[in-house]
Amino acid sequence: MSSSLWRPVSRFSRPLSKLPRRWSGSISQRPGSDRVRFPGAINSKFTTDMTFVNPANAPNIPTYRVMDSDGVLVDKSRKSIDVPKEEILTWYKNMLTVSVMDVIMFEAQRQGRLSFYMVSAGEEGISVGSAAALTPDDVVFAQYRETGVFQQRGFALKDFMNQLFANRYDNGRGRNMPVHYGCNYPRTHTISSTLATQIPQSSGAAYALKLQRLQNPDTPPRIVACYFGEGAASEGDFHAGLNIAATRSCPIVFICRNNGFAISTPTLEQYRGDGIASRGLGYGIDTIRVDGNDIFAVYEAMRKARNIALQDGGKPVLIEAMSYRVSHHSTSDDSFAYRARVEVEDWKRRDNPIIRLRKWLENEGLWNEDLERDTRDQLRKAVLKEFGDAEREKKPPLREAFGGVYEEVTEEAEAQMKELKRILETYPEEYDLRQFDEGINGL
Repeated sequence: MSSSLWRPVSRFSRPLSKLPRRWSGSISQRPGSDRVRFPGAINSKFTTDMTFVNPANAPNIPTYRVMDSDGVLVDKSRKSIDVPKEEILTWYKNMLTVSVMDVIMFEAQRQGRLSFYMVSAGEEGISVGSAAALTPDDVVFAQYRETGVFQQRGFALKDFMNQLFANRYDNGRGRNMPVHYGCNYPRTHTISSTLATQIPQSSGAAYALKLQRLQNPDTPPRIVACYFGEGAASEGDFHAGLNIAATRSCPIVFICRNNGFAISTPTLEQYRGDGIASRGLGYGIDTIRVDGNDIFAVYEAMRKARNIALQDGGKPVLIEAMSYRVSHHSTSDDSFAYRARVEVEDWKRRDNPIIRLRKWLENEGLWNEDLERDTRDQLRKAVLKEFGDAEREKKPPLREAFGGVYEEVTEEAEAQMKELKRILETYPEEYDLRQFDEGINGL
């Protein structure tokens, strides 16, 4: 074969002198140096003391908090919370909305009116507080306990209910199971059931945002916020996602909800290290651990993390938010099979993000028992109204089950639609199509 025709395409086709150097340190080990200069061991000093590093001998990563469980600011010397009180009231009402909706929808599933549901009890402060520090253009990849993120970013009760009942107004067109929300704006990718898949996806999205700004510096600065639980951090996708973000310097904030349990597996059976935060340090990522029941701590940490993520063209940040899952994992779970009921009740009484913020509001003279009772009553009525409206709506047209994957419906899918229509027309008494929009004409 002619050498002019066979020419491998490679970045090494350029002269070696013109190749970009990704590692800024010295490649050679200079004589007399007191530290390692090899790539991969950054600034490590030589020693004659053979000591194995034991994590038990190192101090644990501290947990940042602003107010205690009584709603009192811990640091007496600090200024008041740098957020308008009207906005803080909105945070509280959003947490209440999620709490009220969770109770109603959990009961609805038990009544057989809903196939599945997951509540956020004990973690409302993490979702609402972190989302409050985001802009609508920031891109969110959530897991399935981030109802408060959607609520804080403007997802209406009607939107929640339409998705839960998979009716014709559902953004997902009825293709997903309940609590798998998503919307085009604010930028929020639809939730996936598969554990941790959103983590490497979010790193890729953050890298795309970085490239967009490199190509067009006038593009508004945006970050990706990726939510997951400590159980997802046991998946390989967690490590791949963080490593991608670190090596590519992506503008992303990872928010891990460490609520003590991955379904029925407690944290003590998941890992032996210092929580999830210690892993961020291992990947060279700016990391902080916060009290997840303190919405002020979560908000301030997320606001600072967003600023860090936008520095120097992009930097990943990891936030580990500590909380306790006071609810069952889902409506498919009975948590009292693997933990004591008294433990859960103790956490409900002792510490709760909603109760803690309510105490702060009461201390500031912004809330009282009458407002609490009236607001909960109003929210319950609003949820029940949207619940009833969404439940009565028809399902999407049957053809929606075949679209949305490719730009155009494939020949195979067209053939399947025709076969389904033939079966429905042949056995009309076997299938009730009145619940579907357009009935048989929906194919």
